[in-house]
Amino acid sequence: MNQQEIISAIALTRINYLTLANQHELFRRVGSATEILAHSNDIRSLIPDASDRLVESFTHTSEAIHFAEEEMRQMEALDIEPLVMNDARYPTRLQECPDAPLVLYYKGSANLNQKRVISIVGTRHVTPYGQDLIRRFVSELRQRCPEVLIVSGLAYGVDICAHREALSNGYETVGVLAHGLDTLYPTRHQSTADEMLKHGGLITEYTTHSHIDKQNFVRRNRIVAGMADATILVESAAHGGGLITTRIATDYHRDVFAFPGAVGAPYSEGCNLLIRDNGAALITSANDLVVALGWQSDAELSTAHQKGIERQLFPELTAEEQQVVDVLQRQNDQQINVLSVQSGIPVGRMAAILFSLEMKGVVRTMAGGTYHLLA
Repeated sequence: MNQQEIISAIALTRINYLTLANQHELFRRVGSATEILAHSNDIRSLIPDASDRLVESFTHTSEAIHFAEEEMRQMEALDIEPLVMNDARYPTRLQECPDAPLVLYYKGSANLNQKRVISIVGTRHVTPYGQDLIRRFVSELRQRCPEVLIVSGLAYGVDICAHREALSNGYETVGVLAHGLDTLYPTRHQSTADEMLKHGGLITEYTTHSHIDKQNFVRRNRIVAGMADATILVESAAHGGGLITTRIATDYHRDVFAFPGAVGAPYSEGCNLLIRDNGAALITSANDLVVALGWQSDAELSTAHQKGIERQLFPELTAEEQQVVDVLQRQNDQQINVLSVQSGIPVGRMAAILFSLEMKGVVRTMAGGTYHLLA
């Protein structure tokens, strides 16, 4: 993405009276921040119902542009990547949310659009019970589904436990911060954050030199929820902050899960009440999550590899399997219905053949449900 478009997008986030929802809608409609700023003197041609105060703000954009230019220099010095909403690296799950940030700021190595992404949230006062839940859950999930990105908020308690268990189990993990990437709060988590930059990353909607405001921690919860396929609540008081994230996830039509706890336990009340009121599905293990999200095929393939079913140099193929391979050799990365038509094999039968080919290490399922023939 060109630098001018990034500068324009950052500048848009500094326009007074332009709400997040309006930024999102305007950008979706026009498709370019630079083009939006080009209409600064006739913004009602883009937003017919713009208030007088918003119209006035758009006639004085030079300050916002100057701020954005300076921010670009700061980011370059700090190795921060700006991700504008139409950037291919921007989290696509978050793009679907009506109040997604127009610009995110990112440092790290993780692909934010991995096939599987979960958020783990909960109390800052995590108990030994909660710590054990996280430890067992992440370890089991790693065995069942080797490729999952784990997202949390790098706060005390459940967040930092989730990040550390992800790292110790070989998962990539991303922390969503409530301030700019030129600092870190809490500072006690610096060593974990440094490790996450090599095996995951840090992301925020806040520019450098942003004040660490209490409200920012609430606002960042929508990014934690929006980046993921599902949000998992480990421990929470009856009015804990993790419940805000689960409510947002529900509003985004994402799956929500919670671990139950002992009746009367202060930091299990929130989970128990959420489950009771059908705000979350009850889980007691990683297997419960895998089954609920339909990740069994990933799990079965992982188990098969653990048992030694690795790809052979010259695997023995049935006649039907060879037909599918021949189709993919002509044109790789095909949907199951296309493979069915081109091979003449019914779709119902094709699913079983493709699973067998996965077991033999010949094909792999890709994002979007396509099948890729391995070299």
